[in-house]
Amino acid sequence: MARPSSSRRPWWGVTLLLAAASLAGCGTPSQSLSMGLSAADQLQMRGWTPDFLRNAIELDKVRGGDATSAWWGSRVSGLALEQALDDSLRGVGMLAPLGGGRYQLQVEMLSLVQPIVAADYQVTATIHYVLVDRSAANGGRVVYQRSVRTAHTADFGDSMLSQPDRARRANEGAVRANIATLLRDLMALPPR
Repeated sequence: MARPSSSRRPWWGVTLLLAAASLAGCGTPSQSLSMGLSAADQLQMRGWTPDFLRNAIELDKVRGGDATSAWWGSRVSGLALEQALDDSLRGVGMLAPLGGGRYQLQVEMLSLVQPIVAADYQVTATIHYVLVDRSAANGGRVVYQRSVRTAHTADFGDSMLSQPDRARRANEGAVRANIATLLRDLMALPPR
């Protein structure tokens, strides 16, 4: 029996190869502006910021996070997370002017759990926060410490974007929810 010539190979082989290539690795970096609170949320939360936290928090360098790569897809870098936190803290009136602040916020990205392939792309972000009182009276006392775990799903039905774009949107949504949880926790702290 004769083998089929290469010109008569089934089209589905090429299609399958292209589909696999589109699902592999490609990614777009998560954007800090999309990970931080929206202007409307910042405005709403600003009214709830306690006086003792107004212009009182200095953000330490964020640890953890990964850069987006061609092989591992969309990720959240430490720098993008730091910028999103900086913008959100400033927006609600908690960020201290440069070089000052009674409190120091230490942040570490612990994990970003993503599916390998999914139509509805759910990402879970776990970020550890520590708020330290640096005043002379308290000298480094921890006033808040929590690992916040939040999830966000970028639905396939909401948009027909490629998987890398859904991954980016899910990353940004999970981090945005995480930052919102942190800020609500800080606003609930007892006055110091």
